Amino acid sequence: MPGGTIFWDVDTQVDFMLPSGRLPVPGAEAILPNLGRLTEAARAAGVTIVHTTDDHDSADPEISVEPDFVETFPAHCLRGTGGARRMPQTEPAPGAADIPPDGAGVEVAALSAAGEVVLRKNRFDAFSNPATEPLLRALAPDRIVVYGVALEVCDRYAVEGMLALEGGFEIVVVADAVAALDPARGAELLEEWKKRGVRVASTDDVLAGL
Repeated sequence: MPGGTIFWDVDTQVDFMLPSGRLPVPGAEAILPNLGRLTEAARAAGVTIVHTTDDHDSADPEISVEPDFVETFPAHCLRGTGGARRMPQTEPAPGAADIPPDGAGVEVAALSAAGEVVLRKNRFDAFSNPATEPLLRALAPDRIVVYGVALEVCDRYAVEGMLALEGGFEIVVVADAVAALDPARGAELLEEWKKRGVRVASTDDVLAGL
């Protein structure tokens, strides 16, 4: 039912999370235990998890053989490949709702009742999926807990998109369950977000508040 807390699990997929991935985020492997704790606790508490998911094909504008690592990146999370799979710690539960990147054919009100939602995207920004804003309106959370990778790319788009909505919900970023391509820039972002009302918390703090 609408209200309460939701968890926003950002792109915790093999190509980002493991050193062997196509676009590994430094330090991502170290946050896997906390990701597992967050997933388990959400399920135990009946908290909805939205799993944003990079879902690319090689023609997507974000994919380039000459990437600038700002607007374009090497091929990663290509649909149907092992690198696009989620890590076991955040693998969606069987029967999770699944929203395609174009949001086509989605009855958001019905999906909002699901315990877990896979929200696919083919850009950095989860709000590029036209179903994202309606989904958030239907969920009507009081608090959104954000974690995953990469902090200054897809996490940033998620947090900035939520701030722009001015939805009256609290945004919490889990500092020990995120990782950045550039750790210094990641630390700067956390400080900037604090000034804008985002709460930065630890996994322990989040779990204690469920």
